[in-house]
Amino acid sequence: MTDLAPEDREIEAALRPKVLSEFVGQTKVVEQLSLVIQAAKIGGRTSDHILLAGPPGLGKTTLAMIVAHEAQRTLKLTSGPAIQSAGDLASILSALDQGDVLFIDEIHRMSRSAEEMLYLAMEDFRVDVMVGKGPGATSISLDIAPFTLVGATTRSGMLPTPLRDRFGFTAFLEYYEPSEISQVVAVSSGKLGISLSTEAQELLSLRSRGTPRIANRLLRRVRDFASVKNHPEIDLSIALQAMELFEVDRLGLDRVDRTLLTMLATKFSAKPVGLSTLAVALGEEPDTIEAVIEPFLIRAGLLQRTPRGREITALGLEHLEIQ
Repeated sequence: MTDLAPEDREIEAALRPKVLSEFVGQTKVVEQLSLVIQAAKIGGRTSDHILLAGPPGLGKTTLAMIVAHEAQRTLKLTSGPAIQSAGDLASILSALDQGDVLFIDEIHRMSRSAEEMLYLAMEDFRVDVMVGKGPGATSISLDIAPFTLVGATTRSGMLPTPLRDRFGFTAFLEYYEPSEISQVVAVSSGKLGISLSTEAQELLSLRSRGTPRIANRLLRRVRDFASVKNHPEIDLSIALQAMELFEVDRLGLDRVDRTLLTMLATKFSAKPVGLSTLAVALGEEPDTIEAVIEPFLIRAGLLQRTPRGREITALGLEHLEIQ
């Protein structure tokens, strides 16, 4: 995910719901989370550890913030790539206070040594720290305050089973339906003070790929377009012009998506292509293709993975209007 400008970060933070009752979509997950949080409050104990799994942009970070807010606890945020050693994790855990909520984004990207330390911390609320080196090294056990870990992952299959089993509750977030995304757009436009017609709202919801983050991003870009063109109200015509300018087509594909599909259809003659070859041809990292670009294309039926590589489907060729 690319870094957001400071202004966009502020806007994104303002658009995040603060409580579960304001959260749109993921109805079953919201009900389950509410039960977990309420049960912990009634029992006067720290909530079970929570794992949130699903594609990017569906609200995992927002739900972690809501968990802390609903439980009236302090939230501490970090990410898997930032924890590259057991020492990094030990310093984070030792700074936690009683009942704090620790959110680790992309938890599957933690180092192996940190994962092994986390097992003990989640289960017994203590960590073993090695002091010294070589034959004279000794292990010191340190107690840490009981806390709730909220882990987020876009690739739950990469989590080791011992770590996955230590979460008391696992939620799998699904892509949103167009009607749910339409609700997200309506709420966000209200918070941003944007006058949006029903037709423009439906257009944005259909081009948001079932992802609230993309819906809010497109809404901001359409707002910018309307502002520059001096249109106080965003109607269907303005929304269409903005989508054309920013190269977002009727299925929500952007320029990179279409470049990948076009490359498969033309340069590789619609035959299977290995991931590494495709990455070099596209100028992207294999991980970026696999985790960011591919999931929606596969879900939309435009791309398929085969034993021999990635291959464009008949639906993909039809969308590109290629025979």
